[in-house]
Amino acid sequence: MRLDRELACREVVELVTSYLDDSLDPADRERFEEHLVFCDGCENYLDQMRTTIRLTGRVEHELPAELQAVLLEAFRGWRAS
Repeated sequence: MRLDRELACREVVELVTSYLDDSLDPADRERFEEHLVFCDGCENYLDQMRTTIRLTGRVEHELPAELQAVLLEAFRGWRAS
């Protein structure tokens, strides 16, 4: 996947597994990491995912779209407060 613009938080959330699996191409990885520099919320999300993977050993399944939408909304609300 080649991203030609700055990433939005939603895109970071969608790409976090690929980032952690080291499967993003170098340009997309750079955009991902650049977003983290300016977004504490996404940096925290990445840290939470790393902790979850470390504690569980792996992430086995994609989240259902409905659950992902609820979590994204909660994350946005948390960040706004």
